Amino acid sequence: MSWTWKVVDSESKITYEFLVDDKEEDEDEEVVGLEENVKQLLDRAILKNFDHLQIFLIKGMIGIGKTTLARQLYKAGAGPFQCHAWVRISSDTTNREILMKLIKQMVGRYAKPDPPLDEMDNRSLLRMLHGHLRLNNSYFIVSDNMLEETDLKYILKGLPSRDSDGSRSTLLLTSRYEITKTSVNYTHEMKALDSNKSWQLFLKTVNKITRDVNKFSKELERKGKEMLKKCGGLPLAIRDVARQKAKQRLSGMEWEQVFDSVDLSESLKLLEPMYHELEDRVKPHFLYLSFFKENAIMREEKLEQIWAANGLHFVQVTWIFAHQSILEVVKQHYFKKRCRLNPLLHMISIKKAEEEMGLEILRSNGNSRPSPSQNARHRIIRCGREKFNHFTNEDSKQLISLIFHGGGSYLDNASSSYWESFESLKILDMEDFGVKTLSEAIGALVKLRYLGLRNNYIQEIPHSLEHLEKLEVLDIAQNFLVKVPNIIWPMGNLRNLHMSNVIFRKPLKVDVLRNLETLAYISIYDWTYEDPSFRMKLRMLGIEDVDENSDVGKLFASLAKFPNIDALSVRGFRFRSMPCLDEIGGIQRLKVLKVDGRIGRLPNADNLPQEIEYIALINTCLDEDPMPILEKLSSLSKLKLRNAYTGQEMVIQQGGFPKLDALDINELWNLRMIQVGVYGMWSLKKLEINNCPHLETLPKRIRWLSELQKFKMVTTKHNATKIRNSGLTSEIIEEDIQP
Repeated sequence: MSWTWKVVDSESKITYEFLVDDKEEDEDEEVVGLEENVKQLLDRAILKNFDHLQIFLIKGMIGIGKTTLARQLYKAGAGPFQCHAWVRISSDTTNREILMKLIKQMVGRYAKPDPPLDEMDNRSLLRMLHGHLRLNNSYFIVSDNMLEETDLKYILKGLPSRDSDGSRSTLLLTSRYEITKTSVNYTHEMKALDSNKSWQLFLKTVNKITRDVNKFSKELERKGKEMLKKCGGLPLAIRDVARQKAKQRLSGMEWEQVFDSVDLSESLKLLEPMYHELEDRVKPHFLYLSFFKENAIMREEKLEQIWAANGLHFVQVTWIFAHQSILEVVKQHYFKKRCRLNPLLHMISIKKAEEEMGLEILRSNGNSRPSPSQNARHRIIRCGREKFNHFTNEDSKQLISLIFHGGGSYLDNASSSYWESFESLKILDMEDFGVKTLSEAIGALVKLRYLGLRNNYIQEIPHSLEHLEKLEVLDIAQNFLVKVPNIIWPMGNLRNLHMSNVIFRKPLKVDVLRNLETLAYISIYDWTYEDPSFRMKLRMLGIEDVDENSDVGKLFASLAKFPNIDALSVRGFRFRSMPCLDEIGGIQRLKVLKVDGRIGRLPNADNLPQEIEYIALINTCLDEDPMPILEKLSSLSKLKLRNAYTGQEMVIQQGGFPKLDALDINELWNLRMIQVGVYGMWSLKKLEINNCPHLETLPKRIRWLSELQKFKMVTTKHNATKIRNSGLTSEIIEEDIQP
């Protein structure tokens, strides 16, 4: 849709008109859930006075409302700027066309350049644009739908980076891609709408089309919200469904019938470019996202392990998917992410996996989805509470992957012959499936590379698993007190061993596992390392059951001989205290340290690994303030404290934490004051404080932390009101204080 914007030049009083072409979203579409975003971005970013150009990015997947938010910001915020422009970019838009659009909108239609614009070369266009903006001082440009290949640096050559009179200038970008080639001052990540806002948008759209105020009973509202869950909070899909339902209602259908089904085919067509525009080398990775449940929180390490088991070893794919707004990062651990896939993109991954790699989905309710190919290569079995007969295994010999979703008692009566038929199986995933016992017949699946048994009720691992010599990943974590016979050492290809609270018949000799990269968790009393001459590949180690009698010095001395280890997690035994970690500094390459459990004191800063970048202290219950020690670690960039300190005051000295960019404080129940000295935490970008009920105020220097862009706090109603009224966080772009 095209729309017209009129601008009056403050000096010449000439009125300029220009067209804005916006094909993604209709200007007149109803808007829900953006009010707070508009206010914060206007007051704390776009309308702030800076003496140089500010670049802001609105990022998110197709149809999530990037253009809608940008339009609201443009309408509300363009007035104070002397020049304005809105440029919509498509796949065939050239640099020259972008320059021409900017000049026509900001120099004006009444200007008659000599020679005409069409006859100018690009260098002359850049000079003309730059000269005009330099004279007019302030400008607000929206570049909508920035593509990955758009040459932003070239466009910036025509935009003055500093205003002569100190007035503001803003470049607002919308894109589903992260901008990496140019420095962006702030990126606003669009979020899907929750259930209530999805329903509000649906109602507004329906009411507009039907020209009526439709009212629904609580039961019909519940049914409508249930239907809208399939839209995944995506405004594009919600509006599409609302238009469908409004037409059905106008045709005479009752609302009870209207809510019975939903057609998302048009929305899925609009989202498919997110798959087709992927590089060929990462398209297969997208297909395996279908293995996860809808709306599941995906662990990055599991994604990588599933891909590797299928021969896909291209690195940083999760980063690529997050970069392109295919995956939403819901939690960022130091090394690994927790991600979510929008339900509509999940549907596309299933559809493409069925078409291109022989995915088959079978359901316990009898509504099994037929495989598009005669011989399925990957099978997902979705189970409910009801029992049903096992599927015949005539076509199981060619299966590579077998994934179980749901639970119930589907596997309780599975015979040995059921498992023996899966002779080609490489991936067997029964995570969170309620499994109580494992069949010995699983040991016959000698081609297995990935065995996922996390979060079940398994009490003992079968002896037969020692035959799985090709196994690369064994995940038996979150099976409480599971007994493990002496079966691990024959698994010479094992790369990742995930477990916790296991009972070994014999201590695990890690030096025989030549390819092991991840081992977490293992009891300190089951850890043995006998061959110091052997250079292991181990990178991440989790040690548990540490108490006052544990010889952590011996552990750290052995780990100092591991050339690749860069992440260590130490977990205490229940409520017992752990010894001090003074010798940990010998692990010189350590980048990540997590300590979970009571500890009397921290080592001095000189006795900690000097290259450490991430520290998490959990349940350490320190009596002394940890900040005077931790602030001296010059490479530390992320710090997490949860129930880590019992004192009332926390002090960060002048210049402390020079590289810290994220601080997470949680459950410091006695904390009443945080003091920050001059230039303390000056690089901090993200601050989160939760469940510190006595912390009624923030350090005054928080208002001078110029890099701080995200602040979140969960506290009492009294404290939240007091902190909001203090104004200390009023300059932070993204502020969330609850309640």
